[in-house]
Amino acid sequence: MSLSEVRWLQQTDAALCEGDSWLSLVETEQSARFRFTKRRDDWRLGRFTAKLAVARYLGLPQDPSSLASIEIRPAASGAPEVFISQQPAGVAISLSHRGGAAMCAVAEASVKLGCDLELIEPHSQAFINDYFTGEERDFVTANPEQREFLVPLIWSAKESALKVLRTGLRDDTRSVSVCLVAPGVDHSWAEVNVRVRQTFVLSGWWQRSDRFVRTLLADPAAQLPVWLK
Repeated sequence: MSLSEVRWLQQTDAALCEGDSWLSLVETEQSARFRFTKRRDDWRLGRFTAKLAVARYLGLPQDPSSLASIEIRPAASGAPEVFISQQPAGVAISLSHRGGAAMCAVAEASVKLGCDLELIEPHSQAFINDYFTGEERDFVTANPEQREFLVPLIWSAKESALKVLRTGLRDDTRSVSVCLVAPGVDHSWAEVNVRVRQTFVLSGWWQRSDRFVRTLLADPAAQLPVWLK
């Protein structure tokens, strides 16, 4: 089976266009309904990053009025779907935002995608006990010097896998088990496998840069992810 071609983009709050001219009418109304500023800001950054990623992937203009014609809608599962001028865009995307940054992965419509962005920060043992499999807990315990980095990495890979499955956190996070194939080098992609309910394996990539760790999984499995310049 041929490997999927996946591209990705990450943006920060500083990249956001001012005003709402890059939002569709429906999105403008949705943005206004958020009660809490942080949730609205995260949502807007995610939408902007996704629109920009889709425009670059498809070779479309990136001015605000053109971005407004690109609309991100939730499917019945909650996964994001892309429409351009009210018509399906023929691409698959996955979104994640954390710590003032947002990430979007883009591929052909036939590809099932999952990406996730996490901050490298401490997590409690209770968090690990509640959400990690026995194998994952043992791996963290065996590498105490890397605990602060490994816990968000494993969690991120779980999130990406559950997005590929289109269940999200409605599913038990222990139904997927993460295995790091190779050690990573900062700013370089390394392989990761996620076993799903002891039946099949999703293959993907992880990367660490600055204060973030990001993961990207796809079905069919993806080639080395390519930055959307």
